[in-house]
Amino acid sequence: MADARLSQIETLWSVVRQAHAEPSEETAAARARLIERYGGAIRRYLTACLRDQDAVDEVFQEFSLRFVRGDFSGVSPEKGRFRSYIKTVIFHLVADFGRRRKKYAAAALEHESLLAGRDDATTDLEEQFQTSWRDSLLGQAWEQLRQDEETSGKAWHTVLKTRSQHPELRSPELAERVGEQLGKTISPGNVRVLVHRARERFAEILIALVRDSLASSDQEALEHELIDLNLFQYCRPLLRPTEGDADAG
Repeated sequence: MADARLSQIETLWSVVRQAHAEPSEETAAARARLIERYGGAIRRYLTACLRDQDAVDEVFQEFSLRFVRGDFSGVSPEKGRFRSYIKTVIFHLVADFGRRRKKYAAAALEHESLLAGRDDATTDLEEQFQTSWRDSLLGQAWEQLRQDEETSGKAWHTVLKTRSQHPELRSPELAERVGEQLGKTISPGNVRVLVHRARERFAEILIALVRDSLASSDQEALEHELIDLNLFQYCRPLLRPTEGDADAG
């Protein structure tokens, strides 16, 4: 059952608290883990709105400095999703940066409009940030699946990547293409089983990544966040197995 698996996943909030404890090796490790987890999404968003690598680096360095300094010590599960907290911090940082650098004044105005609650600016920037967050989660999930394949010897990443790149292939064609990559013969029946199990594993990874950043551990909060990030379709077979998700191969 998905609920049983989810209950065994440690929430990221314990890492957040550790990251703002007294300086120690454990604190440094927790901070590094959080920067690694969320840094990709932040950089994607900054690149989309600033379109200048030097500016992206400067704002990201400011974010990292404030984080290491302990400026996030006030964040807690009771205050909501960690994604929402990070988003607010980044919006303020971009607005402050734009005020200091006239070249980026337009970005600052957009973010100030958002912070002031103007709907047209809010929609655009919210969507940009959400897309960056979603892309980062998907990237992490694919990388974890690749690592799983390396350690287990199960061709989950190979078969699912091939399926995603060539959704038009029937099972015999998919089996032939995957077999060529792996250097061995795979039957259409076996490739269907591999696709099914790879999708399950990919969903487990995504669920863990998303649940990690939530204040609540209940399934309703998890599903709401997955839907909000447009990731629910990947996880439906595990969260709602009775609805089914058969491969058309």
